[in-house]
Amino acid sequence: MSSKLERLQDDLRQQLGERLVRMQSELGEITIDVSPASYVEACTALRDAPQLRFEQLMDLCVVDYLGYGDGLREGPRFAVVLHLLSVSMNQRLRLRVWCADDEMPVVASINGVWNSANWYEREAFDLYGVVFEGHEDLRRILTDYGFIGHPFRKDFPVSGTVEMRYDPEARRVIYQPVTIEPREIVPRVVREPGYGDLPRERNQPGA
Repeated sequence: MSSKLERLQDDLRQQLGERLVRMQSELGEITIDVSPASYVEACTALRDAPQLRFEQLMDLCVVDYLGYGDGLREGPRFAVVLHLLSVSMNQRLRLRVWCADDEMPVVASINGVWNSANWYEREAFDLYGVVFEGHEDLRRILTDYGFIGHPFRKDFPVSGTVEMRYDPEARRVIYQPVTIEPREIVPRVVREPGYGDLPRERNQPGA
């Protein structure tokens, strides 16, 4: 591990203290977990601490861990993930906070810390159903106003639940149940047993 990453890890431990739940470093990148209760405080410290100075929120998204690890994983289903950049310190950080309730995932809005979070949080609410408490205008941003459900959740049907079309007789757009029939869309050759397996070397026994 480079001395720069080690120094950043030490600074994170010092500045976040007990708010830091977990930290790992892989492939030259650092990921930290913070608790929902200290989420906003931790983000503020990451932005304002002289040793950190993460001025920019580059991205905010949600990860749905339903079925992760062949369903053997235990723990919360939804995680909000932030990617932060410090221009002045030339360093990056990934921050993750878990939603405590799978049925009603809620975390605090950090739009007051980085105002670029505004549309990111609206997108995450629209596609995953995560509620960002304290957001001033939390409404759908990509799907239709009458859309039901959250289409990026892993248990949302691929074909959706309703479809819309223009009805020339009614002279308006109408909604109706999906008429697309489920079908296998994986190419047949990929579905064949053994497709893509590496051939055995000629000098191996049994080749």
